[in-house]
Amino acid sequence: MMGSRTVSPSSSNLTRDLSAGVVVFLVSLPLCLGIAFASNAPLVSGLVSGIVGGIVVGLLSGSQSSVSGPAAGLAAIVTVQLALLGSFPLFLTSLVLAGLIQLVLGVTRAGNLGVFFPSSVVKGLLAAIGCILVIKLLPHLFGRELDPQRDMSFFEWHWKGFPTKSWFDSKSFHLGSTIIGLISLALLIFWDRVPALKQSLIPSALLIVLLGVVLNLIFRQFGGGLSLGDHLLVQLPFSRNNGSGFLQSLQHPDWNGLTSLSVIRSALTIAAVASLETLINLEAIDKIDFKHRTAPPSRELVAQGVGNVTCGLFGGLPIAAVIVRSSLNVNAGNRTKVSAIFNGVLLLLSVLLVPGWLKLIPTSCLAAILLVTGFKLVSPQLFKRMWEQGHTQFFPFLVTLVTILLFDALTGILVGLAASAAWILQSNMRHPLNRVVERFPAGEVIRLQLPNQVSFLNRGSLVQALEDVPEGGQLLIDANNMTYIDPDVLNVIREYKDETARRRGVSVSLRGFENQCDIEDQTHYIEHSTKELQQSLSPREVLDILNEGHRRFLGGQQLFRSFDRQVSATGQGQHPLAVIVSCIDSRSPAELIFNLGLGDMFSVRLAGNVVSRKALGSIEYGCAVAGAKLVLVLGHTKCGAVTASVSFASSGITAVSATGCDHIDEIVEDIQLTLPREAYQGYETLSADEKAKFVDDTAKRNVARVVDQIHDQSAKLRELVEEGRIAVIGAMYDVVTGKIEYIPIPEWNSALVDKKPELV
Repeated sequence: MMGSRTVSPSSSNLTRDLSAGVVVFLVSLPLCLGIAFASNAPLVSGLVSGIVGGIVVGLLSGSQSSVSGPAAGLAAIVTVQLALLGSFPLFLTSLVLAGLIQLVLGVTRAGNLGVFFPSSVVKGLLAAIGCILVIKLLPHLFGRELDPQRDMSFFEWHWKGFPTKSWFDSKSFHLGSTIIGLISLALLIFWDRVPALKQSLIPSALLIVLLGVVLNLIFRQFGGGLSLGDHLLVQLPFSRNNGSGFLQSLQHPDWNGLTSLSVIRSALTIAAVASLETLINLEAIDKIDFKHRTAPPSRELVAQGVGNVTCGLFGGLPIAAVIVRSSLNVNAGNRTKVSAIFNGVLLLLSVLLVPGWLKLIPTSCLAAILLVTGFKLVSPQLFKRMWEQGHTQFFPFLVTLVTILLFDALTGILVGLAASAAWILQSNMRHPLNRVVERFPAGEVIRLQLPNQVSFLNRGSLVQALEDVPEGGQLLIDANNMTYIDPDVLNVIREYKDETARRRGVSVSLRGFENQCDIEDQTHYIEHSTKELQQSLSPREVLDILNEGHRRFLGGQQLFRSFDRQVSATGQGQHPLAVIVSCIDSRSPAELIFNLGLGDMFSVRLAGNVVSRKALGSIEYGCAVAGAKLVLVLGHTKCGAVTASVSFASSGITAVSATGCDHIDEIVEDIQLTLPREAYQGYETLSADEKAKFVDDTAKRNVARVVDQIHDQSAKLRELVEEGRIAVIGAMYDVVTGKIEYIPIPEWNSALVDKKPELV
């Protein structure tokens, strides 16, 4: 993996970074307050986290583009932990421990652990957080005052299944706050749906905050009940424009809780969720980095750990790398992590110099911002996408989501991981083997392909698959993909091969075992055409073999052949089943189209499928001497030789004059015999589609003509046809779809005249 590459400092980079830092600050300020508000934590704690995430994490991080701070995804976690612990100082103790856990993970290079978390569990976690944010913040949009104990009831699900308290009541409803909240919500939704606004550098969150402040000032001017009281505005415990008030408002950990199991459990939850969110976002941030730099994940965990320890010591919230602020940072033109650091500096200055301004912000604005974030995390489209990905994704996703809502995030993650693992194990137990019935020219072979890891979980399914092999059948146990096999399973295979298979007349072939265990590879079935097979088949049965191979070609299920064995077996002689006369076009190799192996067919390839005396000699040898039972003339669509022949006939020029090639005229003139010269008139005036159809129709007629030509010009082949020993047929291969269409069978084909070939 490529490490993080820094960009050399310059005045140009510094200017861009400072500018980007300002933009990020304008978004971070309302988000820091909003996330603290959503977390039921002191609002100053969100500002502390923004400052620490910008300055401390910014200095230590290996990422040049990421911005850390309080994350909306952690707000629900904080709320639950605060309610469980009962005090903010105890929560700060758990946050310090969580930071230390992250430090240990980073130092031990555990940053790549994130890739082992199934995406279904991660999405379930984020969806649950979105649910909690929506449930919790919706009442505050309408003016409900911040009340930690009452807010817990919004998502504290009991065994009866529903919240115990109503979301709304008339006493908490405030018309002015509702107006500001709904306008803010509408503007945010509109902003996201207009690409020009969404991609602009103007932060929508900042506009919402400014709009809320302005509307409340207007309400105050007109008086009445619309004006918002202090309880519906941002509440900071200080207002003096110096650092003393800010420092005095900071809370610190309660070290008496270090031995509390609740505090330790809270620390594990925060460390797990914060680390997971950071690693996921870090990967997404690297993808949008303008220099495509890759940040070291373990170093990032160290930086986040130091940041969370600092936040815990000075009264902040948990922090993580945040994709929203990071993407804004990149879009604003950042070059180095100076922009993230400058963002933290500006947050610190705002707290020290203008804290009174912050107290003018309506809380319903902050609720609107976090509501939109929560809805994005739990949108209906997410459920639709997860459902479309199948039960293996949807089931763990839903289990994680529901468990988090019923209990807590850590329990939900663990249960989700267990559900994901259980689903994989169940699927592995039900479908551990790939069973394929392969039809070789010599007969059917049942191939059991073993998985990469063959454990005791596979034993039951393997025993059942072996029992299902019919008496007298051919069985291949394929271990080419296997890297481990349980000794008990290996004994099952040995016992079946040495005892059960012999008793039931099953021929067992083994492949891939020599590299893994002490069982010798053996192959007892025949993969190629033999003299006995060739003599036993009729032309119709050979055609059936070609059709079966073509079906495999279309379905991407080609037979697995050992070409080493085929080379060895055919080295002493050949007994092909068919002669296929095809074009030299690179898109129509007959061996692949019919999924044939070495020694199964003769291939005569000539441009345009034309047949000369020499070609007839090859076909006669293949049938009369080598014993092939079928001659197939295989034309194809979009044929270059036919296209050239039609074009030359229409224009009246020769191939020699057009190409300078001395011998092409013989091919072109042969193809032009398919239609009279006057039939080509007007070809140049046709549309492209009409020309393509005319060429394909001409190619099909040419195939039919060549079939008749083979029969009429070779007395030996005609004799074999009349005796029913061979058949001569034609077909068209579509180079676009890969399908074959047979042309009508001439009546003189005694072996097939009453048996129309099946269309593939």
